[in-house]
Amino acid sequence: MANSLNVIFAGTPDFAAKHLAAMFASEHNVIAVYTQPDRPAGRGKKLMPSAVKSLALDNGTPVYQPASLKNEDAQRELAALNADIMIVVAYGLILPKAVLDAPKLGCLNVHGSLLPKWRGAAPIQRAIWAGDKFTGISIMQMDEGLDTGAVLLEKSMAITGAATSATLYEDLAELGPQALIETLENLDNLTPSVQNNDEATYAHKLSKEEARIDWTLSAHQLARNVRAFNPWPFVWFVHNEESIKVWQVEVVESFGELASGTIVNADKDGIEVAAGEHNLLLSIIQIPGKKAQAVSDIINGRPDMFVVGQRLV
Repeated sequence: MANSLNVIFAGTPDFAAKHLAAMFASEHNVIAVYTQPDRPAGRGKKLMPSAVKSLALDNGTPVYQPASLKNEDAQRELAALNADIMIVVAYGLILPKAVLDAPKLGCLNVHGSLLPKWRGAAPIQRAIWAGDKFTGISIMQMDEGLDTGAVLLEKSMAITGAATSATLYEDLAELGPQALIETLENLDNLTPSVQNNDEATYAHKLSKEEARIDWTLSAHQLARNVRAFNPWPFVWFVHNEESIKVWQVEVVESFGELASGTIVNADKDGIEVAAGEHNLLLSIIQIPGKKAQAVSDIINGRPDMFVVGQRLV
């Protein structure tokens, strides 16, 4: 698109802020930023602005923080901005039809998956959890459905065997702004591609309970869980009435017959535990009140903490 656009940007976390930074560096004019209300954070529970709000204020851009966009006052306020387009990146609020229709060119969403795969709240984590080989960024025309709009542009990338949600998040936070700016530059020439709903999968939110290790699962699935649930909520298990987080593991191609959750070996290489299929070697864990440590260091200090034959739950 040859002419610069007057843009409303809506987003909240650091992932969104990286896209906002790209917009500020572009030829387009960010006339307003929408973000979630300030939330309490830290030990003092002091209200803290989102990453997007902080960046917007640094750039002298008006910030709006409605608790909802469903009320008519908020909708009229947004419509009065008379924007050409609205860019939405991990905003966290539902956009009703009145908001979707307000900008002249509608609303675009930057989504962290190759749609229609992994619609929903946790696409980055679910791609690792499911063992996908590829993921990417989709730039989508928003409609009233959940990530169901027509796709204007996609950029794909491989998921390496060492990728965690944290590292993949960073990679997509670099790819997304590039895709967004490319979309805006070619907006007149891109043909919307309607999603095939029959191929859609849903990226359910993660939970702490889901992250608790079920040792009856295969070691390969548990290894994916460890990477997918880092940095939140972290895979964990209970041992000696302590909740222990798991940071790093390897799959041991073993075909033993011990009950799932049984410690097979514990030495400088890690804690080898029987799973539903093969064994899982825990190499870095975090016990309560401590930083993440190599298992070898923990065993050196507490050699009786993990004993062969014990069962972890």
